[in-house]
Amino acid sequence: MNAMLIDSHVNLHAPQFEGDRDEVIARARAAGVGLMVNISDKVSGFAAVRALADQPDIWCTVGTHPHEAKENPGLSAADLLAYVDDPRVVGIGETGLDFHYDLSPRDVQAQVFRAHVAAARESGLPLVVHTREADEVMGRILEEEYAAGPFRMLMHCYTSGAELAARAAALGAWFSVSGIATFKAAEDVRALVRDMPADRIIVETDCPYLAPVPHRGRRNEPAFLLHVLAKLAELRGWSLEEAEQRTEAAFFDLFDRIPRP
Repeated sequence: MNAMLIDSHVNLHAPQFEGDRDEVIARARAAGVGLMVNISDKVSGFAAVRALADQPDIWCTVGTHPHEAKENPGLSAADLLAYVDDPRVVGIGETGLDFHYDLSPRDVQAQVFRAHVAAARESGLPLVVHTREADEVMGRILEEEYAAGPFRMLMHCYTSGAELAARAAALGAWFSVSGIATFKAAEDVRALVRDMPADRIIVETDCPYLAPVPHRGRRNEPAFLLHVLAKLAELRGWSLEEAEQRTEAAFFDLFDRIPRP
């Protein structure tokens, strides 16, 4: 069976797609994208995220991005677990720490992040982690929480340091590669990609953000995913077909609520 392209991180509910969402999804399918995971950015907006996951090739997560953590500082694991009986919910997040923008207080980000970790641990669903300029704190929280009980995690769109990557990899983390790997100035990210665990790499667009070269500066969409996969293949010395097979296998190992084709 031919491998399929899988976009592990889309934001199809975003307002940037308001005018042509159906066309964007149709273009993704025409480009060979066989599966997409629509990512929750705040629990209060979950209904819009979930509405798109009624389609057989679109799944979703539930969670609150660190930018939005201030919306509900008291968010608990139980609040998140209330959603996981839904068979279309396949992950917890995106969650984490973002000390670049500090749009939520850092202590609130950490508190809300730990609630997501607990929900991932209890549900067995993978945790989708966003981390930016928070390497030391992120590494410490992941290690403390993992010591309290294992959970599976995805370091999504990973652009942080090599030390945090090594700490996360030691905990069994998966990593996803985005269009940033194609950016001219992103040699540090390309170096990270070359070192990622070969059996735990997946790809994403993070659309509508981070459009890969040659579309950089435009609104990103899942149809552009092949550019990300091609860059991954180049960096790892894999053929395009091998990259597709490896990332598909790694995706289903992580998002194991989704039936393998």
